[in-house]
Amino acid sequence: MKSARAKTPRKPIVKKGSQTNLKDPVGVYCRVRPLGFPDQECCIEVINNTTVQLHTPEGYRLNRNGDYKETQYSFKQVFGTHTTQKELFDVVANPLVDDLIHGKNGLLFTYGVTGSGKTHTMTGSPGEGGLLPRCLDMIFNSIGSFQAKRYVFKSNDRNSMDIQCEVDALLERQKREAMPNAKTPSSKRQVDPEFADMITVQEFCKAEEVDEDSVYGVFVSYIEIYNNYIYDLLEEVPFDPIKPKPPQSKLLREDKNHNMYVAGCTEVEVKSTEEAFEVFWRGQKKRRIANTHLNRESSRSHSVFNIKLVQAPLDADGDNVLQEKEQITISQLSLVDLAGSERTNRTRAEGNRLREAGNINQSLMTLRTCMDVLRENQMYGTNKMVPYRDSKLTHLFKNYFDGEGKVRMIVCVNPKAEDYEENLQVMRFAEVTQEVEVARPVDKAICGLTPGRRYRNQPRGPIGNEPLVTDVVLQSFPPLPSCEILDINDEQTLPRLIEALEKRHHLRQMMIDEFNKQSNAFKALLQEFDNAVLSKENHMQGKLNEKEKMISGQKLEIERLEKKNKTLEYKIEILEKTTTIYEEDKRNLQQELETQNQKLQRQFSDKRRLEARLQGMVTETTMKWEKECERRVAAKQLEMQNKLWVKDEKLKQLKAIVTEPKTEKPERPSRERDREKVTQRSVSPSPVPFLFQPDQNAPPIRLRHRRSRSAGDRWVDHKPASNMQTETVMQPHVPHAITVSVANEKALAKCEKYMLTHQELASDGEIETKLIKGDIYKTRGGGQSVQFTDIETLKQESPNGSRKRRSSTVAPAQPDGAESEWTDVETRCSVAVEMKAGSQLGPGYQHHAQPKRKKP
Repeated sequence: MKSARAKTPRKPIVKKGSQTNLKDPVGVYCRVRPLGFPDQECCIEVINNTTVQLHTPEGYRLNRNGDYKETQYSFKQVFGTHTTQKELFDVVANPLVDDLIHGKNGLLFTYGVTGSGKTHTMTGSPGEGGLLPRCLDMIFNSIGSFQAKRYVFKSNDRNSMDIQCEVDALLERQKREAMPNAKTPSSKRQVDPEFADMITVQEFCKAEEVDEDSVYGVFVSYIEIYNNYIYDLLEEVPFDPIKPKPPQSKLLREDKNHNMYVAGCTEVEVKSTEEAFEVFWRGQKKRRIANTHLNRESSRSHSVFNIKLVQAPLDADGDNVLQEKEQITISQLSLVDLAGSERTNRTRAEGNRLREAGNINQSLMTLRTCMDVLRENQMYGTNKMVPYRDSKLTHLFKNYFDGEGKVRMIVCVNPKAEDYEENLQVMRFAEVTQEVEVARPVDKAICGLTPGRRYRNQPRGPIGNEPLVTDVVLQSFPPLPSCEILDINDEQTLPRLIEALEKRHHLRQMMIDEFNKQSNAFKALLQEFDNAVLSKENHMQGKLNEKEKMISGQKLEIERLEKKNKTLEYKIEILEKTTTIYEEDKRNLQQELETQNQKLQRQFSDKRRLEARLQGMVTETTMKWEKECERRVAAKQLEMQNKLWVKDEKLKQLKAIVTEPKTEKPERPSRERDREKVTQRSVSPSPVPFLFQPDQNAPPIRLRHRRSRSAGDRWVDHKPASNMQTETVMQPHVPHAITVSVANEKALAKCEKYMLTHQELASDGEIETKLIKGDIYKTRGGGQSVQFTDIETLKQESPNGSRKRRSSTVAPAQPDGAESEWTDVETRCSVAVEMKAGSQLGPGYQHHAQPKRKKP
């Protein structure tokens, strides 16, 4: 568990020392290019070496109602129109190259509007080399005599380097030289005259304090980011004239040190400035450029030229490279030429150009967003996530902004008036960027070996004040005596000279014999050594053959795995796209499902409300029809009773005719309308009891209803079950009333008026019906109370008071022929009396019925 926790931090714990707390702001420089025409209107003015001023051009002021505005922007340094490439390189790029040689990373990119001079600043022009060739020249001037032999360092696909021994490096060199189309440039070739003037740098520049006890290797790679896809400009694709194969995009990956790199990118080892620039020029020809309305050769992609410097220490003897992979130090300098930000209405882009402009502006907008978030996190102490992954450009360089090296930006501006708005946006972005701080990288110790190993074991000559072998031999001979003879009789000088010469001759002969003896012994040893070397060479040749077979097999396996890896990467890309499509479909389906669920819930709610409503309607209809059935049964019973009574009356009349004597009386002619049959009212569905005359042909009296004065309100019609149905013609009619037999709160809560039907026996023997009315009020406790306000009395009585009429039936015909009196409507009408306050007929009575009035 502890080891797993130790791997959690993104950066090593060693980097969290005091030096990591030191931060440097992003160095932002401004370069103003000269105008195309001397009389052209200008919108940018250089105030001093750190400040520029933007002022509104004349044409822009006319469109903005004469609004004039001047804004000043500060930079680390401003380079005017007369600045040379050498001056720009010494200030901006020289410190980055010096850090590269000392094992630190660096990022330098040019930013600006289309046609502002970014590519000229980075690459240069004939006779005036840009930052890129000058950086290469400084690197090789510094490490030229300390470079390792080719293929001692070998790059792998994991963003790291391997070390090969001298024998393996020699074999690989021979094998690469034997190939017909060698990808590695050769230093023996002549420089291409197309770019020879661009790399010819007159000024000699060299880094100081280069480690002499190390060997160096330089690897370059060149990529472009086009439409948010990464392409390798140095990749060699076999040309197929029938079906040309388009270039394959590369993927970004993260190595074991959490640094981002382009997987499968071609890295070429170079040994000179000419070789490196030749590789760059070969990739530059593949870069996507197009002719737009603003620039004849407008860059349609972001180009990234990476210079990777590999450094490894020598062993203790100072002869070979130390074969320890952990001692390798890799530093990288990335030179980025960004595509120009542009407005499509000015470039008049269409089709592919329009799509390219959209992707360029989108990636630059992501870069601005990352700078804004980094600035906000540092200024306000927030911890917002920086959206590096929104663009391949920002995702590739996220390590630099996280503290893996220095970051420098050159803002290129064109002072012409047409670029005022674009330059304003560029200046605002530069102002935000230079407020972002990047952690200072930590110095790395290469190894703990003794310095000075390279020259310690090398043989030194007379310069080191050491005597040669011939001088030692000459000094071992005896000195010669003086040879000057001044006297003829001198007999000592010549014998001494002869003796000395003989001694020298004898000594020389001894030395010759000793030399011959040692020479023969050395020849024997040399022969033995030659035999041993020959045997070892044969043995090594056999081993080399085995290793070559093994290497060829491994290379075939590597090629197979690379093809498989590419196939899997392609499948992964397809799966990622498919996953994205499926996730989008999933989100759409989830939204649709939520919508359907909400709709279903609404339908369920409507269904429950409809069920409750239908249940109430069924209950109300059931009660209504039960009452209707009861009323119909009662009406039928009453009708049958009436028929029986009519029969009895007929029998009585017949009996009276038979038994009593006839008396002559003038008969009253019956009305013709009385002999017509009365039809039943079609308004009411319930049967109404008929009022029969003694004659069967007499029409029945039709009940008439009158409208209540308070018919507009909602009423509770309280009719107890003990009430009897009366034959009063002027029945009260209250529409939209709730009829109940027992008063309850539910009915009272729905209405505003209350009416109680009360029946009692009057003094004359008839049934007297009282309608007691009142208003319904809500109480504080949540209930209802009734306040009675009116009493209405309905009573059956004869109009002339001479005859009483039965409450349930019509009076029978008199035997003396007085039936016509009962056929009048006036004699059969009941009298409706409504009790009201202030009446003259007594306490609360007022008569409303007229003898000949048909309707109330």
